[in-house]
Amino acid sequence: MLVNIIILIFSVIVHEITHGYVADRLGDPTARVAGRLTLNPIPHIDLFGSILLPFFLAVTGSPILIGWAKPVPIDPFNLKDPRRDSALIAFAGPASNLVLAAIAAVLLRFIGPNEFFTLLFLQMIIINLALAILNLLPVSPLDGFKVVGGVLPAERAREWYQLERYGLIFLLLLLLPLGGQSMLTAIMSPILNFFLHLLLPAQALGTGIL
Repeated sequence: MLVNIIILIFSVIVHEITHGYVADRLGDPTARVAGRLTLNPIPHIDLFGSILLPFFLAVTGSPILIGWAKPVPIDPFNLKDPRRDSALIAFAGPASNLVLAAIAAVLLRFIGPNEFFTLLFLQMIIINLALAILNLLPVSPLDGFKVVGGVLPAERAREWYQLERYGLIFLLLLLLPLGGQSMLTAIMSPILNFFLHLLLPAQALGTGIL
């Protein structure tokens, strides 16, 4: 449980740093000036999202461990094309989790028959895939909402952003039970399993975790 929470905290910190780094490259230095482009966990830790929620999910045996760090500050007025650049910044976070999952999958193929590292890298893959999938859902305040807003035509995007005020309502609906599990789990699990079977070698799939 402790290892899983450490992996989660590291992964959400990388997620937020990547948001800030891409924003900095696109002209907004707010996160860098605020000292948020660092792997030091202290500036990033959110008491509920980084510690309490993951701990609760872990001890209750949740099939998916999720959480978040403090969002890095972004000032869209510093961006040349706020709508497009905000979408790129938003997509960068989930993309970083996909990269971490891919790196762990590569390492998993080279470690040989080592149970500890097999389980370690397997959990890193699962957690980072879950973070990427969750954050790409097109619901505010998740990253996917801004990604969709950035790819829609301007007129449609204005209509899309009107839904932002209802984001928390949609998230609550996703947490409602559906056939013994939440709608969020029902949506995420098939996507997660697809990518796990795509990334993982046969010996990892046979560990009994999946």
